[in-house]
Amino acid sequence: MKEIILDTETTGISIKEGHRIVEIGCIELDNFSLTKKNFHCYLNPERKVSEKALEVHGYTDKFLAKQKKFNEISDEFLTFIKGKRLIIHNSEFDLAHLNNELSLLGKKKLNNQVIDTLVLARDKFPGSPVSLDALCKRYRIDNSKRTKHTALVDCDLLSKVYINLIDQKEPKLNFQNQDDQINEKNVLNFEYYKKIISPTDEEIKKHKEYLKNNLNKNFFN
Repeated sequence: MKEIILDTETTGISIKEGHRIVEIGCIELDNFSLTKKNFHCYLNPERKVSEKALEVHGYTDKFLAKQKKFNEISDEFLTFIKGKRLIIHNSEFDLAHLNNELSLLGKKKLNNQVIDTLVLARDKFPGSPVSLDALCKRYRIDNSKRTKHTALVDCDLLSKVYINLIDQKEPKLNFQNQDDQINEKNVLNFEYYKKIISPTDEEIKKHKEYLKNNLNKNFFN
């Protein structure tokens, strides 16, 4: 099954307070490898961004007012994630906001299979910090570009964290390449030996005389 690493940014935390989505980022995984397919958009939330949210992602009201509204991208978004498993860090938050946006348009809630990397991390490292930054540090993933919480950067980091969490970080064996490497080593080892030097006629003659004399001595003694 293909998987979608998904992240959103919002105007604030609670949908009960009318907060809306301002950014959606999605990148696709196929057999735990990144494909070239992604979905990304900024959104006009039709309301002001809270001060705390602005500190997190840095998207101003002026910038967002120029972006498309959710109803303009909803069909493209739903098509992109259709039939694919969603990988989300703290899925409860993102799904609540996405389903709220869909509900406002009279659309059905998402029914994709979901893996929450926050839950995976808590199970694997009970009692330890399991934020995205903490997991990047644990797995030595470079998160220096994460000066703000932006959807695509977070998706890229989460894809690396996810692969580590499920212990799929080792590349699959390529037996053809392995055979080629073995053959190459054999050739190199063979070529390492010095060139064989054949004896001269004079050397062969002396060798025969030596064998003849020594065989006669051994026979008669």
